[in-house]
Amino acid sequence: MRTFDLTPLYRTAIGFDRLAQMLNNAEAQPSYPPYNIELVSEDQYRIVMALAGFDRSEIDITSERDTLHIVGRKQKDGNERTYLHRGIAARDFEQRFQLANHVKVTGASFTNGMLTIDLVREVPEALKPRKIAIDGVMNADVPAIEEQRAA
Repeated sequence: MRTFDLTPLYRTAIGFDRLAQMLNNAEAQPSYPPYNIELVSEDQYRIVMALAGFDRSEIDITSERDTLHIVGRKQKDGNERTYLHRGIAARDFEQRFQLANHVKVTGASFTNGMLTIDLVREVPEALKPRKIAIDGVMNADVPAIEEQRAA
């Protein structure tokens, strides 16, 4: 088991307690059900979970602030079964994903036992990088000045 000494981080960084908590909880993630996290494009992601034996009415998806919470509660049928081999788990589960700032869930679908959740990162215009004009003039001719110095 790994332990992280985050003392240097606490000395110089303020507001990173969430990061420290995420590092401490990283090993506690359950491995059931199996899932993939895909990068669809620069700002789009997809989570695909294999939920064999589940019905869409048995799955609950909640997005709250920076957490995506997926819960599966298998309804018990009245039949008593004797298994010689049980390879399909079909047990209850809870899975949590920490979402980065400005990542939002855009949709979910359930087809052929595969749950697909689409996410997108939407950075507000006010937080995007922007050029700052010096004395009201943009530096459009900076490359030309650098070329003259090189000659």
